[in-house]
Amino acid sequence: MNGIGPQEFLSQALGKPIIDVRSPAEFNQAHITGAINLPLFTDDERAKVGTAYKKTGRSYAFDLGLDIVGPKMSGFVKFARKLAPDKHLLVHCWRGGMRSASMAWLLETAGFHVQVLKGGYKAYRSFVRENLVTGRKFIILGGLTGSGKTLWLKKLTESGEPVVDLESLANHRGSVFGGIGLGEQPTNEQFENNLFNHLQFFHHDQVIWLEDESRQIGRIFLPEPIYLAMLSSPLIRIKVPDELRIKIIIDEYAGLDPEKLATSIKQISKRLGGLVTSQCLELLEKPDFPEVVRLLLPYYDKTYSHSLQVRINQKVTELDLVDSDPGTYAGKLIEKKTQLIQYDQG
Repeated sequence: MNGIGPQEFLSQALGKPIIDVRSPAEFNQAHITGAINLPLFTDDERAKVGTAYKKTGRSYAFDLGLDIVGPKMSGFVKFARKLAPDKHLLVHCWRGGMRSASMAWLLETAGFHVQVLKGGYKAYRSFVRENLVTGRKFIILGGLTGSGKTLWLKKLTESGEPVVDLESLANHRGSVFGGIGLGEQPTNEQFENNLFNHLQFFHHDQVIWLEDESRQIGRIFLPEPIYLAMLSSPLIRIKVPDELRIKIIIDEYAGLDPEKLATSIKQISKRLGGLVTSQCLELLEKPDFPEVVRLLLPYYDKTYSHSLQVRINQKVTELDLVDSDPGTYAGKLIEKKTQLIQYDQG
């Protein structure tokens, strides 16, 4: 059995499948991005073995584990053959102990070349936390709600720029309306794993675009290292015409469930005020989305202005795009980024 550390394990994973032998509940809580769950025990079986270990000791728990796993062994090998026709794969469990060692032994006996993660998923998590932003440089794209920050990030990606879309990774648009129609968000731990994985696509000498975000995206809290890195990175705050802002918001939200939109408006009624809330709900029933957005913009502008107060030491550069063609926005952003990098290097 070939045990390797997290860094080598992840480098090997670029061309080999990763088998996570933890229970389904452990896997669903969070896992290495791209890993495939082949649990040695179901959740109930793992609980039984754990109880046996506590009550009667290691020997009985070991025998119980063998009784449970024995009938599954043939299925494990057949699954692995389909997953890795070249018979090269990676295996890990929680701590790099009995579960991964047992699976590795079985698969090696069946003719596979298996590498096991030393310290298991626990070691991987420590590696992620220690190296999430180490050596990374970022540039932040900010602007009022509806400025199209996510849209322009997509355009930057298409232009070959290094971009991490935090809202996409969080499966949330970042506002009170942000989760409508998107389904479940990942756990905080899985978000961090996915973010770490995405950052590995870029060289350490690249300056990576991120959207200006608050500490929280839906129910996801940004990891402390990435949030602090964002606050200390240069921010390009764009200004676009209000009519374009309204159009961008309508394009993103108007097709969503009106009842859920109304519920979200009610959630911020105290901040909107009773009159504006009533007007928004009435306009939503018509529906008159442009007017709903016009009424909501002052609320979001105030919220964004308040968020800037925590960035008093951040280097902020304004980029006025009001009189520009939206088709030129990506180019202008790249030009501004280049100027900022050259200035810092000079």
